[in-house]
Amino acid sequence: MDPAPSSPLEATLAYAEEFHLEDEILRAARRRAAEVAAPPILPGVGAALCFLASTINAKAVVEIGTGCGVSGLWLLRGMRQDGTLTSVDVEPEHQRMAREVFAQAGFTGGRTRLITGRALDVLPRLSDGGYDLVFADAAKQEYPDYLAEAIRLLRVGGIVAFDNALWHNRVADPSQRDPDTVVLRELGKLVRADDRLRPLLIPLGDGLLVAVKLSD
Repeated sequence: MDPAPSSPLEATLAYAEEFHLEDEILRAARRRAAEVAAPPILPGVGAALCFLASTINAKAVVEIGTGCGVSGLWLLRGMRQDGTLTSVDVEPEHQRMAREVFAQAGFTGGRTRLITGRALDVLPRLSDGGYDLVFADAAKQEYPDYLAEAIRLLRVGGIVAFDNALWHNRVADPSQRDPDTVVLRELGKLVRADDRLRPLLIPLGDGLLVAVKLSD
């Protein structure tokens, strides 16, 4: 059992997170992810991704970091019924488990395209302007490179999203200077300074940084 919140702010954030419920398919996928040390997004982030995909009627989505299928399933449930999720991961065993999760939830055939490989090798092969949403939850040190690829991949009006934007409450603390914290802090600056993007930092889960592409 998690410890009780120690402040009103912590209680509010916990309430916001627990507001978003998961079914048994997602809960089972989350348990499998924990067993293989592939930390999934938290439910609040999943609900936000589902909401964003629904809002823009997403048909083509790229996911960087398949994990065991938790984030992919949240995305699929928000996408159009004829949409396709392209998910990239370096771990074939994780993708095998994700494929089982998607099938169990009724997403089979052409609804998913799982590509095993390093994201920065795979993304350049995907079509310019061909995607509605790009979600990244993989190697933090590569986030700035994912951003550059995402801007190229997205249509105008599309959305890029990054998990772990608050990185265990370290990003907001300037005394924290470990490499992952520094790169996530810099990512926020890059997104905020790019005139092609309109950003939003959502304090759900471990932080979700999103931005709408305004122009090419």
